[in-house]
Amino acid sequence: MVKGSQKIVAVDQNIPIIDMSQERSRVSMQIVKACETLGFFKVVNHGVDQTIISRMEQESINFFAKPAHEKKSVRPVDQPFRYGFRDIGLNGDTGEVEYLLLYTNDPAFRSQLSFSSAVNCYIEAVKQLAREILDLTAEGLRVPSHTFSRLISSVDSDSVLRVNHYPPSDQFFGGATLSDKSVPLTRVGFGEHTDPQILTVLRSNDVGGLQVSNSDGMWVPVSPDPSAFCVNVGDLLQVMTNGRFISVRHRALTSGEESRLSTAYFAGPPLQAKIGPLPALITMMNQPRLYQTFTWGEYKKLAYSLRLEDSRLDMFRTCKA
Repeated sequence: MVKGSQKIVAVDQNIPIIDMSQERSRVSMQIVKACETLGFFKVVNHGVDQTIISRMEQESINFFAKPAHEKKSVRPVDQPFRYGFRDIGLNGDTGEVEYLLLYTNDPAFRSQLSFSSAVNCYIEAVKQLAREILDLTAEGLRVPSHTFSRLISSVDSDSVLRVNHYPPSDQFFGGATLSDKSVPLTRVGFGEHTDPQILTVLRSNDVGGLQVSNSDGMWVPVSPDPSAFCVNVGDLLQVMTNGRFISVRHRALTSGEESRLSTAYFAGPPLQAKIGPLPALITMMNQPRLYQTFTWGEYKKLAYSLRLEDSRLDMFRTCKA
């Protein structure tokens, strides 16, 4: 069942929807404002070919429809956590979810999938979208245009594609249905957390479940829109902007009647990349430096040693915000 006392407000309340076909400077300003106020927004008219999106979704549906032993076969012995069921990470977090995890610079693994061509096309498309959003972000902050995007453009960037499938309740509870009073109507599909990377570009099918936490600590349900991408600030972008941007807390719930499918591209830098507040932004904002400098490898190791809901960034603060 859903834990926590946070209240839920109206669907899409104050969630920005940004039309990327507008004049560039306007889009840039809107992105910066969304990152500052919520750390989350939707983009429409984003330029990603619908054929690429539809093909990726259909191939994902086909994959998750396979017998369990076939899905587990894509998990190499020396590369765990490629396909998972219920378990999230190494520290006891669980959810009503199964997932496929792909490191985007690992062609050997992608070639094991029957839909590797669809995966490759989708990764290239959303990677380009992420770079464009990061360049627009940099322009809005008045820092060099490739300040952020260069970190995910490197050949050794540590970006990840994750496909989450939230099956109907009867697939998790041995045939139980929503009419059975023993089965809660709402369960945690993926628990409350922030994303540790720079930026996340997410798309789902036409089934709801995603919620983001606003500045008042209330959960805002996000309406599903297969034509849009959801974008959220990650921990590293909050650090690089010295706290100006918000790494938004979010979660996924499931009511159990329909299958929900979401595909998330987590834009990450190379493991050795040094991450810290940009000096120009510290000066511009006229406030103390809030975070230490660290490598993505160091932060990633810490992030995956903790529980989902833990506040990782607090361990790298130099002073109180």
